[in-house]
Amino acid sequence: MKIQFLGAAQEVTGSKHLLTVGRRKILLDCGLYQGKGLETDHANRDLGFEPSDIDYIVLTHAHIDHSGLIPYLYRKGFHGTVICTPATKDLCAIMLLDTAYIQAQDVKWFNKKQHHLHLPPADVLYDAQTAQRCMRLFKTLDYNRDYFLCEGIMLRFTNSGHMLGSAIANFTITEFGEVKRLAYTGDIGRPHSHILYPPQPFPQVDYLICESTYGNRLHDETEVTENELLEIVRDTCVTKQGKLIIPSFSVGRTQEIVYVLNNLYNAGFLPHVDVYVDSPLSVNATDIFRQYLDYLNQDVQQALKHDDNPFGFNTLHYISNIQESKLLNTDKKPAIIISASGMLEAGRVKHHVANHIEDPKCTILIVGYCTPTSLGARLLNLAGLGDSPRAFVKDNPLKLISIFGEEHKVRADIRKVEGFSGHGDYKEMINYLSTQDVSQIKQVFVVHGELKSAEEYRSHLKDAGFSNVSIPAKGEEVEL
Repeated sequence: MKIQFLGAAQEVTGSKHLLTVGRRKILLDCGLYQGKGLETDHANRDLGFEPSDIDYIVLTHAHIDHSGLIPYLYRKGFHGTVICTPATKDLCAIMLLDTAYIQAQDVKWFNKKQHHLHLPPADVLYDAQTAQRCMRLFKTLDYNRDYFLCEGIMLRFTNSGHMLGSAIANFTITEFGEVKRLAYTGDIGRPHSHILYPPQPFPQVDYLICESTYGNRLHDETEVTENELLEIVRDTCVTKQGKLIIPSFSVGRTQEIVYVLNNLYNAGFLPHVDVYVDSPLSVNATDIFRQYLDYLNQDVQQALKHDDNPFGFNTLHYISNIQESKLLNTDKKPAIIISASGMLEAGRVKHHVANHIEDPKCTILIVGYCTPTSLGARLLNLAGLGDSPRAFVKDNPLKLISIFGEEHKVRADIRKVEGFSGHGDYKEMINYLSTQDVSQIKQVFVVHGELKSAEEYRSHLKDAGFSNVSIPAKGEEVEL
């Protein structure tokens, strides 16, 4: 068998790894490149394989950088089976549709510029109808159940603790009488999430494909994160009487933040300000979370004994209507606005930031990973909180940022809290992976991380006893 690394190789987005066993072709995740707007269009269309040749897509979770190209493959001739957990299927049904809508909006704006420049228009990767139709290919598999994929290949999902329904894909492959065990982690969660169970140990492997998003970082403790969030709320909404804008991924991150705010409200610590979740996708995703309360951890189960709605409180408002969203930008009262997307590359939050970035009373709080080219990362660099702040500030002494093609002076406070991240840091991931018998692992492939992060993570893995650790380049093919 062989594995080819076609996405998220020495970078974070676009997860795609092609496993070939005899005549069978299995795609591990099918993610969209994100973080550069339409600049990623070519990378998303250049698949590196023929979609009709793929027999199975094994999907670890619903985040768009892992699932977002499935409708495109369907459009181009893929009619195999997508296998994932039940929660992942339900989330994909709304997330892929939302991605189609965002594409339509982005392409419409882009083509206006193309028309003025007398250049040819762009086309969407897929439309809403395609996103809906591809869902008929999905088949679900519960955690810790063996599934006979095809002759010689057994699949099992193990909870990875990254988001609702996320899984590590474990393969037992018999080829020419030899048994080989392979695991693909997808994204690894944290041992102490606010709402999710920790990652569960997975069957022993010979070969491991592992993410490295936070391969060179350590997170704050959970209690520090909650206290820091409360301090930022008080400083912005009470002391400065401004708005706190939190760019947040609609699925997972938003629900976790809401759950923490709900606990602070119940405990009497949250200031009496309106909290808005301004994202149709977040509203729909939260409804799905309510359907899978049994998937949530013991803290949530305990909270449910005295609070039947851990994702709602009296000052919390869920907004779907676009007119209500626009009114938030003219309302002068202090408020907390949680809105997608987390990297500030699209969605309603980008409009909220554009309308408040020049107000020194306001705060923009980044609560998760941002790819280096994203607006979120550029704001962090400008505030001295990113990975390359010196070069960015040196080239931008006036602190100007471009949003929707217009320059804005950055006067709002830019803050960062990493404790809400759904990705384990390097110590958390290594502690988790060390539940394996490391001596039996023949090779580790480090993916889904910027090169610097992947290189440092490789060093940490070697220090922990893992041998033969490589960082494959995009397109690299390895025989196992």
